[in-house]
Amino acid sequence: MLALLCASFWLTAPAHAADEPDLIFRRSTVFKWLSPNDKLATYGVDDPEVEGVSCHFTVPERGGYKGWLGLAEEVSDISLACRQIGPINFKAKSAQGEDMFRQRRSMFFKKMQIVRGCDAKRNVLVYMVYSDRIIEGSPKNSTSSVPIMPWGADAVIQKCGDFIR
Repeated sequence: MLALLCASFWLTAPAHAADEPDLIFRRSTVFKWLSPNDKLATYGVDDPEVEGVSCHFTVPERGGYKGWLGLAEEVSDISLACRQIGPINFKAKSAQGEDMFRQRRSMFFKKMQIVRGCDAKRNVLVYMVYSDRIIEGSPKNSTSSVPIMPWGADAVIQKCGDFIR
């Protein structure tokens, strides 16, 4: 009974650290006659704790009837690109490897995560995307780096190491 209660709490807990991502576009990869096609979908998300950084990720989306009903387990092949899009402003201190974004990849137990870290020596934000399951994760991952650069004539360059706890 306790396991069922814990599982129901896990399923109703928020699935992301940032806002829902913005769908940029989708492309079909596998044609299916009577059900939705398999697709690649590209999304954009802003880092909720670091103003001036956005990430784009591409994920496969299963078609067929299981995909249409949300019952198919998505594969772990996810690509990631993050860039500075304005002046960098840290909103608060955070831990190395803290979740920037999370999203469920199956009805039960599997989720995709984008985590943020800081390479203090080089003053570079490092983002990594991977998927995991409660029992077994996947070694497939992608990493993107965002060097903190001046933005504008009067730019103050913040040091990411000052915002890691």
